[in-house]
Amino acid sequence: MTLRLRNDKGQTLPLYVWLVGILLFVAFVFFVFAKAAVARSGAQSAADAAALAAAKEARKELLVQVIAGIPSGAWVLPLEGETPPVTNGAASAAQLAKQNKSHLDGAPQATFVASDFAIKAKVETDYTVGDSLVPGTEKKHAKADATAVIEPRCHMIADVPTKVVKFYCEGSGMWDIDPKTFNAGDLPTAKDLFKVHLAE
Repeated sequence: MTLRLRNDKGQTLPLYVWLVGILLFVAFVFFVFAKAAVARSGAQSAADAAALAAAKEARKELLVQVIAGIPSGAWVLPLEGETPPVTNGAASAAQLAKQNKSHLDGAPQATFVASDFAIKAKVETDYTVGDSLVPGTEKKHAKADATAVIEPRCHMIADVPTKVVKFYCEGSGMWDIDPKTFNAGDLPTAKDLFKVHLAE
């Protein structure tokens, strides 16, 4: 009887060691995947912030275009998506990426989502994914991209350059602008004219 118990213990110990090793390996694999997921999530957050910052910068230019076009009646063109902004908001995008421990992967690019202006930003994290079972990943940086849409809030009521310009904006209501006597303070803000959001 004593001999059999000793033999059973001798057979159980290697099995126990093997099971513990398997559990430690599985835990390590999950840890590696978790680190990679965190890095990807951080990159996506940085890309979202960069795209939104770039789009908000471009929105300011659209406001200038609206103001410049009021005397001639061309003010409506930016609201209809016919006059895209020139800027890509690179400076603002780079700043927001930096705040999220990342950097731009090339300059933001102007594009369209449906018929609306949009800015696409690509980023790469300053930090790496970290050690894993795959050689070389300790030096690999996470990448992500995001697109922010600049969507008009307003639509034209009247477009007669010699008369009062009228347009309605979602959220701020009706606007009446006299092309002969208006000043910039009479106009809605860039936020009133365009809303910025991430593309779905």
